[in-house]
Amino acid sequence: MSEIMNQTQENIRHDQSSDNSPNLSVNIAGVKLRNPVIAASGTFGSGSEYADIMDVSLLGGICTKGLTLSGRPGNTGVRIWETHSGLLNSIGLENSGIPAFIEKQLPYLRHLGPAVIANLSGAESNEYVKGAVLLNESSIDMIELNISCPNVKVGGMAFGLDPGTAAALVSAVRRVCRHKPLMVKLSPNAPSISAVAQACINAGADALSLINTFKAMAIDVVNRKPVFDNISAGLSGPAVKPIALNIVWELFEKVKESKTGIPIVGIGGISGPEDALEFLMAGSSAVQVGSATFSNPHTMIEIIDGIKKYMTANKMQNIGDISIRNKW
Repeated sequence: MSEIMNQTQENIRHDQSSDNSPNLSVNIAGVKLRNPVIAASGTFGSGSEYADIMDVSLLGGICTKGLTLSGRPGNTGVRIWETHSGLLNSIGLENSGIPAFIEKQLPYLRHLGPAVIANLSGAESNEYVKGAVLLNESSIDMIELNISCPNVKVGGMAFGLDPGTAAALVSAVRRVCRHKPLMVKLSPNAPSISAVAQACINAGADALSLINTFKAMAIDVVNRKPVFDNISAGLSGPAVKPIALNIVWELFEKVKESKTGIPIVGIGGISGPEDALEFLMAGSSAVQVGSATFSNPHTMIEIIDGIKKYMTANKMQNIGDISIRNKW
């Protein structure tokens, strides 16, 4: 598989124009993506930050930075801390606010081509609802309801730990989100992520994305104090991939049992084609890539190409052929 990583963007364009090229397109809750690779929320800005480095139009979708009704300055102090096989972040949902996003950033995102998924967060239910009302009338393709951010003191993950609380929020947003599909982003820190998932499905979620980062921390041994002002941060990167993969596998089974059939978007430590293929085999309809983009901005392009090469080598025509869940 090492040669997968060396394919260029020009090869991708050539393959995409070929009649014999595998079909990588996926449909997530009615939104068609040209391929199953999505830039994860909080790791890709508004696309402009990477536009001079890579061909952003090749991506299947872009999840925006976490958006709140009013702008936020984010957390103080250290925000990023590298750890073994991973990354700790405590950004704190820094953003310009939903009205400013719709006016200034969304037109550029739409120009890029990939599906636009707005990651919606808030401190309390009414803030989520008001934000959803604005996004519902915008040109985004989908809302990703963030009930799983571990590095804010109010809101975020607090909504995603208890099935009842999660269901109440999803229901409230669902009532005003009439024009856009609603994907709910789940936390691995929940006592029972499957119970939260089922509650969200029952409340009207059209898709699930998982997992968000694990609650974690670091201590500065020189200064003898926690690294982050917020104490806790979110752990992402290769270290979490086997756990995230297992959660996707188990949750797919739960979704299958409930006969809802809603799509799952897998997230967690995806750093190359092999990782993405594992998630697709485990039951994900698509994947989001985050931390890996920081160390290698071309990661997502390499993953798209790797999936295509794998499908060609194994004589697979459609992306759904990769899954192994129906073969057991």
